[in-house]
Amino acid sequence: MDSTLTDDHSSTGPHGRDFGSAADSVRGSCFGALAPSERKTEGTDIRRRNNVTVTGRKDGPVLLLAHGFGCDQNMWRLVVPMLAEDFHVVLFDYVGSGHSDPSAWSEQRYSSLGGYALDVLEICEELDLREVTFVGHSVSAVVGVLAAAEAPQRFSRLVMVAPSPCYIDEDGYRGGFSADDIDELLESLESNYLGWSAAMAPGIMGNADQPELGKELTASFCATDPDMARVFARTTFLSDSREDLKTVAVPTLVLDCKQDVIAPREVGAFVHAAIPGSRLVTLEATGHCPQLSAPQATAEAIADFMQVAR
Repeated sequence: MDSTLTDDHSSTGPHGRDFGSAADSVRGSCFGALAPSERKTEGTDIRRRNNVTVTGRKDGPVLLLAHGFGCDQNMWRLVVPMLAEDFHVVLFDYVGSGHSDPSAWSEQRYSSLGGYALDVLEICEELDLREVTFVGHSVSAVVGVLAAAEAPQRFSRLVMVAPSPCYIDEDGYRGGFSADDIDELLESLESNYLGWSAAMAPGIMGNADQPELGKELTASFCATDPDMARVFARTTFLSDSREDLKTVAVPTLVLDCKQDVIAPREVGAFVHAAIPGSRLVTLEATGHCPQLSAPQATAEAIADFMQVAR
């Protein structure tokens, strides 16, 4: 297997939830800020709204794969054939991404990570998914944390691929960016989204020896509606969900890469340390999208974790 496995985190920690905790207050604000009108309305076709795709074994354990900012479910295409042999694989696009229904987009709803978590919960309800292993890439790793805390009866495991609960360096925490870096990034994105995409995507992808991957990520970014992308970007890069990690009470795999300009290894180590009993795997991969640059190692790490977690 093309990865290095660390030992399980030694801290055992409680698996119950303290619903009066600061973390719960943070989570509550993510969902509570959404007015009733921002939630699902009667008659909403969730499968069409989120371009839901189902493949793999009908009787297999459920894997729900969630993409990150600027992407869509196509980012998983290289790992899906391997996972589909043993698992019931569900893919989707967040509203505002890919082939989702753009008429369902709301700036208020998707200005909070809670809005994206609601997409996840509504898909789970629509398909009646239970014992779900949520596989979230990048910011979606945190979306999975929020969704699992809100509806714990739906989720049995989390897989966090290149996660980052906070992108800004602060008092001993290394997120990878200074506050000025993020301000500059967002200003550039808002003033010229297509130019920003062309400049940023190859660096985010890494793997200069495979330029086609950088071109693919650039095309994915550029295919996203600029106004919707600006909202998702601000929601992503200004988020701070470090306290929410304390709510995780299911077996969790943290996957990071040996080199990642968006989520450096210090971030993976922080997430691992913050989630009692989590497992950390560092893939022999570079860049922020190992499901594209190292699909076999990524799929094997997920499958191995599913065997261990059973």
